[in-house]
Amino acid sequence: MAETSENLSAGVLLTFEGIEGCGKSTQIALLAERLRKLEHKVVVSREPGATRLGEHLRELLLDPNHDPDALTELLLYLADRREHCRRVIGPALKRGEIVLLDRFIDSTWVYQGFAATAAGVGAAVALENIEMLNRLVVGAYWPRLTFLLDCPAEIGLKRARQRNLETAAVGVADRFERRQLKFHEQVRAGFLHLAAVAKERFSVLDAARPPAELHNAVWQEFSRRILQLEQVE
Repeated sequence: MAETSENLSAGVLLTFEGIEGCGKSTQIALLAERLRKLEHKVVVSREPGATRLGEHLRELLLDPNHDPDALTELLLYLADRREHCRRVIGPALKRGEIVLLDRFIDSTWVYQGFAATAAGVGAAVALENIEMLNRLVVGAYWPRLTFLLDCPAEIGLKRARQRNLETAAVGVADRFERRQLKFHEQVRAGFLHLAAVAKERFSVLDAARPPAELHNAVWQEFSRRILQLEQVE
């Protein structure tokens, strides 16, 4: 499909999910750059930490010395998400912009629910409760399309460690990066389970390939499932 510079008729929410080191930040940046060159209005954001309140919550949630139980952790993430929806996501969508998010509802379901239960990391929160609370917090702001960047846990963790080396962040890996391989394998399994259940929303892409090649796959899916859809509407 030929690239277009026409603005989408309404705001669109897209999310990027996956294990640590799968390349979400890189792919979001590449997609945002391409969309802006085509004169689309784009908002790039992340969870946790997209608002003033979120910055403080992110510091707590990722602090290796902070060890909340699963329910406390869940509620902190949801407080961050509620503020995020009110102050960033909702206003951007009402302006008709494309919102690209690094993690959203699915990470909560996987990290605080599925993976915590399967890997035996503390007392996990029941999955149905996470689903109910997610819907309460986000309201109508549900993703149109979710990119699951999938790769083996060993590859993702190796990339995360290399990133820490390159950014001089050695020794300060966050709480989740420090967990054992088994936990990250369960995170991957949880995301793949969600993608199988919600096929109409997810696009699962091989994130073990080079970034440029992966970006082309992201763009093809975006063009097919969002741009063409908007033209039909």
